[in-house]
Amino acid sequence: MTLVGIIANPASGKDIRRLVAHGSVFDNIEKVNIARRILLGLEATGVDKVLYMPDYFGIVPRALEHVRLKMSVEPLKMYCQGTQDDSTLAAKLLEKEGAKCLIVLGGDGTNRAVAKGSISVPFMPVSTGTNNIFPSMVEGTIAGMAAGYVAAGTVSAEEATYPTKRLDILIDGELRDLALVDAALYDDIFLGSKAIWDMSKVKELVLTQAKPSNIGLSSVGGMILQRHLAEDEGLHIVLGSLEDSKEGFEVTAPVAPGLIKPVRVLEFNEISLGDEIGFDISPAVIALDGEREVEILPGRKASVRLSNNGPRVIDIERTMWLAVQNKGLIGRSK
Repeated sequence: MTLVGIIANPASGKDIRRLVAHGSVFDNIEKVNIARRILLGLEATGVDKVLYMPDYFGIVPRALEHVRLKMSVEPLKMYCQGTQDDSTLAAKLLEKEGAKCLIVLGGDGTNRAVAKGSISVPFMPVSTGTNNIFPSMVEGTIAGMAAGYVAAGTVSAEEATYPTKRLDILIDGELRDLALVDAALYDDIFLGSKAIWDMSKVKELVLTQAKPSNIGLSSVGGMILQRHLAEDEGLHIVLGSLEDSKEGFEVTAPVAPGLIKPVRVLEFNEISLGDEIGFDISPAVIALDGEREVEILPGRKASVRLSNNGPRVIDIERTMWLAVQNKGLIGRSK
């Protein structure tokens, strides 16, 4: 039996960056429409069963209202709290059930929560959030078809996916959390509304990606480097005060939707897999993929380690080409 999991976050695309920046609201009705097209794409490729994370809005049940599908679509048996822990638990359960692919509807934060639950099942990340570096803006039909081809074995997961890096967050040497794109040392003692927009409080950045075309904190790295980071590289950046014009240099970066800010870079260094960057400020907060998540209490030691244990992600274009070459399209004769 070919099984695919769907984790759709009803809260993505609605955080405070709609007030402090210019992020657009990604409403749940549009997520329903995307989920419906994903389901149709999955069935067209021969998927037998879909298990989905239940949520308070009922994204997948609503997506089923106007279509008739032969494949089985059922909710996971789990209690939902309405927090990011739901996505983590759903990923764990879907891996245990034998899912061949996890389709994730959300932004960087949603994918991070899913990665905390499973990294052994290939991801199909579909962007419906704010900072969308890890997930892609992709038509739901194609996302469903690509995921279905991988799940059904029309295209092998090894050929169709690519590896990703992650950042391990350590407190006193113990793994506490992870990030997929960026970890930021934030000079504050409260998690608050989580999202970051005050760059004067960002003291250090550790990145798995650094592209000038990114939106969010990783764009700072993109404005510094003049090349792509290699698969085994990350970037560490130390920031300073804009008022101190005698040290470092200034770059301007899109740190949130419509929020383009100058920052002063004191130093930056490429890092390698296994390298660990210590954060010396406490108390403070570590923001993960753009949201404040981990508190550094007084006297505790925090560090960030670059790892290659990120989830494998489906390369949509490569998968579709391989499906054609493998004669996987419906109705095509050998």
